[in-house]
Amino acid sequence: MITIVRFTLGVLCAAGVLFWLRFLAAVVKETRGRQPGLVKAYYFAKFIPSQRRGEIIVMNPDAVKPKSPVKVGKRMALVLGAVLGLAVSLQSQQSTSAADSSGSVPAAADNRQVPQQVLQELDAMKKRIAQLENELRQHADAQQPDTVADTARATAPLSSAATTGSMAVVSESSASPATPEKKQKPDPFAFADFTWLNGNARTKTPAFDSKFFTPEIRADVDYIWDMNNPKDDTIGGSSEVFRSKEVQLTQLGVGGDFHYDNVQARLMTQFGMYSQTTPRNDASPARGQWNLDNAYRYVSEAYGGYHFNALDGVNVQAGIFMSYVGLFSYYNFDNWAYQPSYVSSNTPWFFNGMRVQIFPNEHLKIEPWLINGWQSYGRFNNRLGIGGQILWRPNGWFSFVGNQYALGADALNVPGRIRYHTDDSIQVKYYDNPGAFISKAAFSLTGDLGCEHGGGVSCAGNSAQGPKQSFIGFMAYNRLWFHKDLYGFTLGGGEINNPGRYLVLLPPINGATAATGTPYFTENPGDPYKAWDMSGTFDYMPSQYVTFRWEFNHRAANVPYFSGSGGVTPPGGNNGNPAAKVPGWSPDLVKDENRFNIALLVKF
Repeated sequence: MITIVRFTLGVLCAAGVLFWLRFLAAVVKETRGRQPGLVKAYYFAKFIPSQRRGEIIVMNPDAVKPKSPVKVGKRMALVLGAVLGLAVSLQSQQSTSAADSSGSVPAAADNRQVPQQVLQELDAMKKRIAQLENELRQHADAQQPDTVADTARATAPLSSAATTGSMAVVSESSASPATPEKKQKPDPFAFADFTWLNGNARTKTPAFDSKFFTPEIRADVDYIWDMNNPKDDTIGGSSEVFRSKEVQLTQLGVGGDFHYDNVQARLMTQFGMYSQTTPRNDASPARGQWNLDNAYRYVSEAYGGYHFNALDGVNVQAGIFMSYVGLFSYYNFDNWAYQPSYVSSNTPWFFNGMRVQIFPNEHLKIEPWLINGWQSYGRFNNRLGIGGQILWRPNGWFSFVGNQYALGADALNVPGRIRYHTDDSIQVKYYDNPGAFISKAAFSLTGDLGCEHGGGVSCAGNSAQGPKQSFIGFMAYNRLWFHKDLYGFTLGGGEINNPGRYLVLLPPINGATAATGTPYFTENPGDPYKAWDMSGTFDYMPSQYVTFRWEFNHRAANVPYFSGSGGVTPPGGNNGNPAAKVPGWSPDLVKDENRFNIALLVKF
């Protein structure tokens, strides 16, 4: 038994000596070739007797005071001498105990006492090491590294000590201090949550994102019951609803945003009813060749651009982009109501051209446009249109947007007729209490003015230059959110007066389009048109990515305009010539309509 104990102690002593020789060799290797003035601090931590392992921790040279090499060498020699002395003492005590007692009970107790003393000393060393680690952490926190990389270097020794039981030497960091990173400017309008706005998607986080691409998927499916019960199920006078008593896919859009190295691109497709109904309201493809309406019908947005790091950001983009004249978004998921009022439904949803988005600060956007025309794939005549947008959000509860358009020659084959239009909206969130039954409340107010002059019409009124050709309208909505925004309820409506009918959506009588026209609903200079509407909308929003919507609409006009029970399709279907009358038949047009809308709206 005594022989086994002696052998064990001898092995421990030899291991201790070998360990410190390895330690000294590591120190010499690390300090060899160092520049003057770079000082390291080493200490031994977390020794595990059973595994004969431990760690040498190299403290960050910026976090400790430099010590002279002489003092460092003396301390190492003292530690090494203490270990050798301890080993010799243990060997001597073991030999004396064996000679005096020859295996007696007191000798056995002494043999047990020696390892206990060693463990006590090791325990004291562990406590001291833990104290040093804590001091090192506090000192590192006080230094407050400037960059993420500096923080990682400062805490790397502590992380290693906590996660591994093997010996590790940490390389010293660069002697030069880290250069502070330039403070990043906040993204425009990122200072508050604007998902409450009408015309803005309420999704707060994308379902998926990457450095290169942020995908987007939209689905809009509806069921409309027109109480006029048109026998051909055709609804007219709207840019959002088109068929009665049928489940229809209004839009399926797949695309997203591409962004890399300041280069931008966006694509959003449109399949479903929008791919047919939106192009038919654009008369510009009738001028020239290449079937522009077919080329673009499956695209709602498609543009490329570049971001310049000037001011708070400058984007230059060209292609097809949303106009947002009339406040409401082209995508019903983003809106407070499914059927917007005439001011929105009768004004452009897209522009084809170029825009420059200028952000002087995080509260303001100035966006000039150079575009083909008023919601047109091509030019109507011989000139482009110009316009722009000013968007101002001084805080999280107020938003102002103004859209302006000018100098567009947007009457097909009438080059001297020039259009002007202004569209301005405010939105106010006047109540916000997430914990209450009514969690939010907001309202929007929009006003539009416009006119055309030249080519036989006048802005000022009926005169020698021609009859009055103008547009005036407004719409207002109030929305309440309930039960932590799970439910929403919106009341609103509006009114327009558009003599000349140049912005009135043409009913699809006998397959008529904006290019063909129809003899059953003329758009001659001075033709009167006044209309008003109101709606109530209830939303159930169990997820930020889906909305279940129920809505009632009442719409009215001063002239027969909406589909009646007889419909707007000739017997046997369209005859192929919508610009001519069908002998013995007339469409059934009425002055008002009432509708119930049910919709499922999805956006990822």
